[in-house]
Parts: sequence; structure tokens; C-alpha cells
Amino acid sequence: MRRSIKLHSPEDFAGMRAAGRLVAATLDMITPHVLEGITTAGLDRLCHEFVLDHGATPASLGYRGYAHATCISLNHVVCHGIPGERRLAEGDILNIDLAVILDGWHGDSSRMYGVGKVGTRALRLMEVTHAAMMRGIAAIRPGATVGDIGFAIQRHAEAERFSIVRDFCGHGLGRVYHDAPDVLNYGRRGDGPALRPGMFLTVEPMVNAGRPEVKVLGDGWTAVTRDRSLSAQFEHSVGVTETGYEIFTLSPAGLARPPPAVA
Repeated sequence: MRRSIKLHSPEDFAGMRAAGRLVAATLDMITPHVLEGITTAGLDRLCHEFVLDHGATPASLGYRGYAHATCISLNHVVCHGIPGERRLAEGDILNIDLAVILDGWHGDSSRMYGVGKVGTRALRLMEVTHAAMMRGIAAIRPGATVGDIGFAIQRHAEAERFSIVRDFCGHGLGRVYHDAPDVLNYGRRGDGPALRPGMFLTVEPMVNAGRPEVKVLGDGWTAVTRDRSLSAQFEHSVGVTETGYEIFTLSPAGLARPPPAVA
């Protein structure tokens, strides 16, 4: 059955702002804890407690049987990395992906982090992925299309000699965690559904330092690069407005560019 794309009222934007602000505040909170020696399960626990302390619940907890508040993806893990006893080491890069439900509204965002001194190639990958996300978001306005977003993302990443993962994409959200439309990270201008005021979307490019192919491990969740090259991802939740867009998940502390550091 084809899913319909929901259009939301100005009052709904207030709910998304609150949910997005909490997600972003959580990702700010965890920044000083991303240190050599901490486990990914420890980072997950801190995020989980912070979300609960602020009156929300993690959207991923129990989603299709998933048992954690976050997905934490290290180095060659593309997405959906399961928190565990792996301890962070100098030079690691990692994505922390968090979604919350606050008063029925879903906020969804992810960021890259670096542990200690990060290699030049890894740092460049994170910078390009963040810039690709922001270029995709900049394409959002009434009358544009979902394909315009993907085109902007793909053009920037590939111009920098990185590759776009095609197996996963952004999505609609709101009172539903994953909703229509799919927001591909590649495509052609003018393709796909038209953007209209009141649409809520995630824009979340996954970019590889090597080839674009991925595989899912036996746990059914963890996706890795087939060639074991590094991968990076950033994600924002965005609303389409009458004149353009509003980003719901901007960092309250201004930790916008990779790798984040405490202000």
C-alpha cells in the first residue's frame, strides 16, 4: 500500500521544535563523554538517561525488536551499529543516531564524533558529509522535489571523490517515526514528490570513503562498508515552510561542524 505524505499545521511545528531541541541537546550532552576508553554501551546509557530525565522516550527502544536508545556506528560501520562493550580508541570516528518521542512527536538526528586525534582522511570525510547534508537541506522549498535534495547531496559528495550509500535514505516523520516520503541521498532534479509546506523530513546522507556498497551483518542491524572503508553520516529533522525550511535539530550549544568540541 502506498503511504500518503502528511501535511502538518503551524501548531504541529511547535511539537517538532520541542522534540528536535531535545535530540540536539542530548547529542550536545554526550560530546564531552566521547573519549578513549568509554564503551559504546556507556554512551548509549548516558543518552537514554538524559532523554528519560527530560520527559521523553527513545523512539528506537523496542522498535522492531531493537533494544537500545541509540545506534552507534564506528569507523567502517555505515549505520545501525548496536551499542556494546567495544571501547573507543584514539583515532576512531563514530556516528551517534538518536530519535526521541516527546508529547507524541518524533525528533531524529545524528552526528559524527572523533576520538582524540583523527586522521586527515577521516576528518575530510566528516566535513564533506556534513556539507552534503546542508546542501541537501538548502534545496528544500515549496515547489522543489525530493529529487532536488538527493541531487544536491550526491553532486557534492561525489565531486569530493567520496561515494553515496544507496541502501538507506531519509524519511518523513512527525507523529510517526518512519513515514512517507523516502528521501534518497542521490537522484535527479525534478524527480520524486513535490515539497509542500507542512511536510516533515529527515535529511541524512551516508557517505563512504571507498566504494558505496554495504552489507548487513548477521545481527540483522549493523550495516558496514563491503570494502571496510570509513563511513560517515549526519542527520537533521526539517520542516518545509512557506518560504523554505526550518531545521528542528540544530545544536543549542552551536556544535554544528565536525568533529564537535565543547564550546
